Amino acid sequence: MAEESADAPIYGPDGRVFYGAVTVGERGQVVIPARARREHGIEAGQKLLVLGSAEGIALIGVDRLFELLGQSSPLRDAVQKHREE
Repeated sequence: MAEESADAPIYGPDGRVFYGAVTVGERGQVVIPARARREHGIEAGQKLLVLGSAEGIALIGVDRLFELLGQSSPLRDAVQKHREE
């Protein structure tokens, strides 16, 4: 049996993954765990959107969100406007 590394993610229902915990710094910044960045192709300088619900917040890349929303959506329109500013 292969030994799991200390940064091995924990898998939950519906493909959800727990990569670890982060601490919010004084300026509101967090560091995304390296394994999460690698597995999701997140690179320095990339824009991420912060989405929220009653359950919490999530980060998603602009291009991926546009793929999920399709061509017409009020959220897509708002993000596009913000992206162009």
